[in-house]
Amino acid sequence: MFLNAVIVFSAVSFLVFGLSCLFSDFMVLEFKRYQLSKYRVVTGVLQLIGSAGLLVGFKWMPIAILSAAGLSLLMLLGFITRIRIKDSFLQSFPSFFYMVLNLVITFLLKSQL
Repeated sequence: MFLNAVIVFSAVSFLVFGLSCLFSDFMVLEFKRYQLSKYRVVTGVLQLIGSAGLLVGFKWMPIAILSAAGLSLLMLLGFITRIRIKDSFLQSFPSFFYMVLNLVITFLLKSQL
């Protein structure tokens, strides 16, 4: 039950993040600041795919495992980017949090196979 709630939390979060990445003027500016403007759309699409995969995973667990692992990797890259541009701990924490959260989801789901 708790794992399902965490999966839904992550899926909804990445749905919001993905849509924001694709349609928010703020995110256009953020990706310029990261010096990664050409990757904004790809990042948003990957977040949306990951979100959908987590939800599809309720019917087919391997998709959830792959999605959680992919989102964890995406957030690791986001965290590295934040460190590279010398963002503060508070600015960097969300990417670290979601990286760990999705890594935990990955391992918990794998243990259920």
